[in-house]
Amino acid sequence: MPLAELDAPAMRQANDAPVIEMDNVDKEFVLGGAFLNQTFLKALSGITLKLVRGRALALVGESGSGKSTCARMIAGAYEPTGGAIRFQGDDIAHFRGPRLQRYRSEVQMVFQDPFGSLNPTQSIGYHLERPLRLHRPDLRGREIEAEMLALLEGVGLRPAADYLKRRPHELSGGQRQRVAIARALSVRPQVLLADEPTSMLDVSVRLGILNLLEDLKQQRNLAALYITHDIATARYFAEDTAVMYAGHLVEQGPSQEITDNPRHPYTRLLIDSVPNPSRKIATAHKRRAADIPLWTRQSRGCPFVSRCPRALPICSETMPGPTPLGAGHFVRCHNL
Repeated sequence: MPLAELDAPAMRQANDAPVIEMDNVDKEFVLGGAFLNQTFLKALSGITLKLVRGRALALVGESGSGKSTCARMIAGAYEPTGGAIRFQGDDIAHFRGPRLQRYRSEVQMVFQDPFGSLNPTQSIGYHLERPLRLHRPDLRGREIEAEMLALLEGVGLRPAADYLKRRPHELSGGQRQRVAIARALSVRPQVLLADEPTSMLDVSVRLGILNLLEDLKQQRNLAALYITHDIATARYFAEDTAVMYAGHLVEQGPSQEITDNPRHPYTRLLIDSVPNPSRKIATAHKRRAADIPLWTRQSRGCPFVSRCPRALPICSETMPGPTPLGAGHFVRCHNL
């Protein structure tokens, strides 16, 4: 699906070509059962996304909707069951040896739990030095230390020299996440995958991390994928938003358009879930209580039908295709 043009002409690639493209990607996992009676969970169904340098795309949805699976597939942790993932036009399924190692440096991930993503027995200097030695053999001796100091300074940890010998437990959650971001940037990636990078941090430091990611995106011309439950922060940080439910993309477009003019009932539910002191507690909208469904090969129709207040008979039988609404805004819903 096409994304809007970049705001600054100097940041544009030729024809705004995507760095990463997920093209009709499916992903299945085996849930259990005997060989001939196995049940396959469809974690992703026909996902098409594009990441462009200098822009961020937010993936929004509940736990279990497939957001983190998308990020792990882009990172190469999972292989697609169907479709293709392309980096600069090349299918990453064909990457081997040095090309695969180079791809791993070009696409980096920042995880949800900054303490869990760092080795508690090793110093901060170790966490930064190791990727530099593995992926940047041009650096030697004092050049490595100078680069580590520059990375820490770049993520707002000052004075940087004071952090090199510390261990993760000696830092706050926000400081640990800044170290994780510095480590991801150490190999000079083109793509940054941020998997709920603020959800385990104190509310008081979340905005600082988002502002840091925004600055780095612009300064380094990064293509960013931002995964979140919070559609409000998606609008704040990302130029474009894609809403996921049960492994399906149900709505996608410019972030402001998605939040100002949501067209899918699930997108409206997410927006209504954002705390708003001016809104009355009582609501006229009636919603059906149901868990996010497990989507299998036998599943049919729209996955949101059991919770949708506007469901039609056709919704239980057929998943609607994407309907273009203009300005890069798409929605998959029968009841428009």
